[in-house]
Amino acid sequence: MEPITHFTRPMRVGFLDFEPLRITGLREIFAGHPDFQVVATDWAVALKESAFDLVVVVLREQAFSLALLARLRSRQPGLKLLVIGSGSEPEKILEAITAGAKGWLEDTASPVQVMQAAYAILSGSIWAPRQVLATFVDRALDTSVQRRRRHNPRFTEREEEVLQQLVLARSNREIAQALSIREQTVKSYVARLMRKVGVGNRIALSVQAASGAWGEKDD
Repeated sequence: MEPITHFTRPMRVGFLDFEPLRITGLREIFAGHPDFQVVATDWAVALKESAFDLVVVVLREQAFSLALLARLRSRQPGLKLLVIGSGSEPEKILEAITAGAKGWLEDTASPVQVMQAAYAILSGSIWAPRQVLATFVDRALDTSVQRRRRHNPRFTEREEEVLQQLVLARSNREIAQALSIREQTVKSYVARLMRKVGVGNRIALSVQAASGAWGEKDD
């Protein structure tokens, strides 16, 4: 079943890989859909290009690839990154998402799965194996359940709005644009929320918010 799209123009796609055969396969997958336009198949060109909607990154050496993801996100904060990697180890996938990826696919994924992930990511969702997301949520809940029993933080209306954006895995710049506030203001809100909740990073904050751990706001 073809996904329903709301794209007003073809989405510009770039590939970051070092295997010509895989690049050829990816090009053929996206070329068969009028919603997409392949504009670069060379990683060096992709790094310089600034007009992508989606970049497909094939994960090789973990440390190098994660640094590459972070570099791309720093250059283009709103860029959607789809990572293709071997295996489905939760830690590897979570590291990729933390570095800026919006989705993960195993290198055995079918063309249909590639397209499903691309459409989902460009629609604002995160694409990752369910068991990975479940592991992530379980970990956050296991480490914080006692804290939540003792401490039920209360949030202002604006803090609730920021939390909702974090659950969608939005960057600080994306949140600032969505809420019409400065990026520095978003950073301040995120830091304040982490202190209120008692977590050390924004991922744990997002997971707890998504789990519905709290629901009260300040008057």
